[in-house]
Amino acid sequence: MIDHELMLSDTLKYIKPSGIRKFFDLLADMGDVTALTVGQPDFVTPWHIREAAIQSLERGHTYYTSNSGLPELRAEICSYMKRRFDLDYTPGEALITVGGSEAIDVAVRSLVNPGDEVIIPMPSFVCYEPIARMAGAVPVIINTKAENGFKLTANELRAAITPKTKLLVLPFPNNPTGAILEREELQAIAEVLRGTNIAILSDEIYAELTYGKRHVSIASIEGMRERTIIASGFSKAYAMTGWRLGYLLGPAPWIKQMTKLHQYAIMCAPTVSQFAAVEALKNGDDDIAGMAAEYNRRRVFITEGLREIGIEVMEPQGAFYIYPYIGGFGLSSEEFCQRLLMEEKCAIVPGTAFGECGEGYARISYAYSVRHIEEALEKIKRFVDKLK
Repeated sequence: MIDHELMLSDTLKYIKPSGIRKFFDLLADMGDVTALTVGQPDFVTPWHIREAAIQSLERGHTYYTSNSGLPELRAEICSYMKRRFDLDYTPGEALITVGGSEAIDVAVRSLVNPGDEVIIPMPSFVCYEPIARMAGAVPVIINTKAENGFKLTANELRAAITPKTKLLVLPFPNNPTGAILEREELQAIAEVLRGTNIAILSDEIYAELTYGKRHVSIASIEGMRERTIIASGFSKAYAMTGWRLGYLLGPAPWIKQMTKLHQYAIMCAPTVSQFAAVEALKNGDDDIAGMAAEYNRRRVFITEGLREIGIEVMEPQGAFYIYPYIGGFGLSSEEFCQRLLMEEKCAIVPGTAFGECGEGYARISYAYSVRHIEEALEKIKRFVDKLK
């Protein structure tokens, strides 16, 4: 009989499953759970975007697009980046991918060789470290600190760089902490990188979701565009998670090679989603503003609610997550979240799902209605009162 375990890739076998998905498995057989776990907008994709998709199907646009994506979509992305973030790109510097996740995977695998070091600030989205390992690279983790607002500092970056450093992942606005990097902080990081051959992967999927201050891309800092690949997509800003559409922007020689990898792995992103995205970029600015305003209302509501319960929390500046400190209740992050689920049927995600430095914290998504958040806060309060 064949030994299935023996036949599998050793690299893949030793990569842990997503800590988020592990916790979701506990929810599978439970009913009536108030969950604040999913990083998915509770808005339906705006009608004019859905209508554009329907019209594309009615017109018979069911064919493959070019590997790079529809020319009109790449042109609209460049126009959008100029309009919203004052960044200049050409369609030849853009690649359409199947969601932001494929964008990150393609970027990492195209830029690193086995043995190269990839610097990853944590806590951060769960995919960066596994993707680096699957590419044969060595992840170098920087555990960001609460006293710095969970921001990457220039000094921390400088200390992590070695002759083997090839890539810096810049995951801001941040999932799970809600931290952002402001222009002066990005300028300090840029100063560390000048004169090196270190590339930057800037994950900007939450760029439209910042509160009080507009997102600044490191690609806009002098000398950084030539070493930066931007990964983004339509899931968060336009409530298009299920459409699975993302993109990369970067130097043309990089995009050319990334397109080759995308070509063999994927062929092209879904055609109907691409036509929908053209409409989103052309006429979706008001949708972004409306949803961002509602997220801001929820952000303020949940921040105040947690503080009233007696839970210490840093007010998030971006994305739609809050990262409360729960380490003062005598339980590990996983114990806290599991007991909250079992005893109160309320689900949040342990901070350790986003790196070991997440111990003592939890991630709560406020991509839910205020009524839903209010119900969750009541359950969290009952649970915390029992622990005091």
